[in-house]
Amino acid sequence: MIRLLIPDFEYESLQAIPLKDLQENGIKGLLLDLDNTVTPWNDNTLTKDTIDWFSKIKAAGISACFISNNRRPERVAAVADALGIVYVYKANKPRKQAFLKGIANLGLKPEETAVVGDQIFTDVLGGNMLGLKTILVLPIYEREFAGTKVLRFMERIAGRKIRFTAKQENIRRITKEDQT
Repeated sequence: MIRLLIPDFEYESLQAIPLKDLQENGIKGLLLDLDNTVTPWNDNTLTKDTIDWFSKIKAAGISACFISNNRRPERVAAVADALGIVYVYKANKPRKQAFLKGIANLGLKPEETAVVGDQIFTDVLGGNMLGLKTILVLPIYEREFAGTKVLRFMERIAGRKIRFTAKQENIRRITKEDQT
């Protein structure tokens, strides 16, 4: 059981994930958590670094899909559309169904897909239960959903030291004009 809580890779942030590591591990698609992995919680803010990172992986032929527990499709769609990727909302991670739907949306095999997220008990556990590669990053910001705060406490019990990596420079908020 403990093995299910251990990620294959850990990086400080999404932008710190080396493209080379993905390619060397045969990763052709990423299932990404949205809140506090790509954007601050419940916020449509994207940094220039994040936008550039998504451009870089696309140029390398790596596709992406958000797998978000967020229940508001318009919130998940706003960021996904701005980045030109597909999404699954109301995912109920760590349950397997949303991960399988994301893999199907990407048209890939499980062994070609990795999960990227900031939480052990949702992203890492869900990916590991399916035998996917898992990548754990530090959360972007300390503001979080109340349920996530409980999971963060459990992560600390499991030995994870959490830091937040928020950088306020180069922030770009998605607006309705961006979606048209």
